[in-house]
Amino acid sequence: MKIVISGYGKMGHEVERIAISRGHEVMCHIDTELEWHANKEAVSKCDAVIEFSTPTTVIGNINKCFDLNVPVVVGTTGWYDSLAEIKKRCEDGGHTMFYAPNFSIGMNFVFQLNRQMARFARQFGYEMEISETHHIHKLDRPSGTAVKLANDIIAENSNYKSWRLDEDGKNALKVNAIRKGEVFGIHEIKAISPCDSITLTHEASSREGFATGAVVAAEFLKGKTGVFTMDDLIEIRD
Repeated sequence: MKIVISGYGKMGHEVERIAISRGHEVMCHIDTELEWHANKEAVSKCDAVIEFSTPTTVIGNINKCFDLNVPVVVGTTGWYDSLAEIKKRCEDGGHTMFYAPNFSIGMNFVFQLNRQMARFARQFGYEMEISETHHIHKLDRPSGTAVKLANDIIAENSNYKSWRLDEDGKNALKVNAIRKGEVFGIHEIKAISPCDSITLTHEASSREGFATGAVVAAEFLKGKTGVFTMDDLIEIRD
């Protein structure tokens, strides 16, 4: 495959390493509007753009891919308030997009366990909360992964109607967000009763798992149109 990397920070570098190790060609890296303009021809000829830029630039970058009718794999988070709008443009225009709050295969298994635990907590009266810890450079807070965990709990547990960052509230799930050091990512979900507590934890030890998942997602998109997630890739079923 011919791949373009949008956002050439630490994740972009790791995506490049994994893509090359899997036999793909990285045509170029793009970080600025000027580079988008300069590399427009290369982007139009690539098989997929893998997007790991910033929450403020990601929507514009997705739309640029749609303009060129190039499949895009979106690993950037912090933009999901616009997800419905982007999905509509993708589907109406016959474009191709793969997005995920977390490309780690292990984390996507935890998403399944989290939904099961939410149903258990509802049935047996456990209270739930989420905590996430990331490096100090992460721009969105809470993480897109924590938001998905929270929204999945709300969908499966009628005791919660919303989530709140760093505070409790009536019918609100508490989500703690910690920024320290160079932590790759720790997500912890707790279910607590007066008798005991259950803790579900995923800790990333490097960026390799995220980068590998993103490259595999790009491979998965070949010949497809529409909107896809990790559930489609690894066929998670509760």
